[in-house]
Amino acid sequence: MRLFSSSRSEALAISLDGVSYPLQLRRSKQARSIIVSADTVKGVVRLTLPPYASENQALRFAQSKSDWLNARFAEAVPPVPVEDGGQIAFLGEPYIIRWSPEFARTPEIVDGEIRLGGPAELVEARILRWLRARARPIFADDLQFYCSRAGTDLPRLAIGDARRRWGSCSSRKSIRLSWRLVMAPPHVRRSVVAHEVAHLTHMDHSKRFYALLDRIFESDRHVADRWLKDHGRGLHMVGAERQSPPVDRT
Repeated sequence: MRLFSSSRSEALAISLDGVSYPLQLRRSKQARSIIVSADTVKGVVRLTLPPYASENQALRFAQSKSDWLNARFAEAVPPVPVEDGGQIAFLGEPYIIRWSPEFARTPEIVDGEIRLGGPAELVEARILRWLRARARPIFADDLQFYCSRAGTDLPRLAIGDARRRWGSCSSRKSIRLSWRLVMAPPHVRRSVVAHEVAHLTHMDHSKRFYALLDRIFESDRHVADRWLKDHGRGLHMVGAERQSPPVDRT
């Protein structure tokens, strides 16, 4: 592996087994050490630096992690196109996307298919909007259910698309959930909602937090966690932008 840049004014790149990936550096006052991560969706290596670290230190650290970075990119899941004839999941069940000018513009589920009409070039955009719109009332019902079981007030619900977190709970009693969970099996989605509801009472991962989570969640959270670990990348790749292939420098 080697690092190179034609000039300081241009972005750095990192070469892994002869393949070049963009290298992005940022500084963070909260960072206590140099952190390297592989963005397999965008094909980018990211380095987070504490204020005191030099750029050269960061580059040497990235070089020391070449085997780990290679493994992460090797595990990368390809983008899942959302197009006529393609397949996506809704509530954990697979559906074939069918487009026809004779179908209604609003997507609807019919006989194992998600059917829609309208402009053919807007199939992906409208399917993704439809999934996001369907997510909100489903998440709202889950949230109300677990808040009732936990004996806590209903928080504000926000729908997002973060790649690092499936859900989050703020100190202002607001819960944000990834719309992509609507594609996961119900017990997986509900485990994330229950997890964030438990945070309304315990803003940590203490024994008290897990005791509350296990009391309000009706299934095995460990099974749900394993499903997300094994299949979560695939959810993020649905409708992901198709990247240009990395440059082979060999």
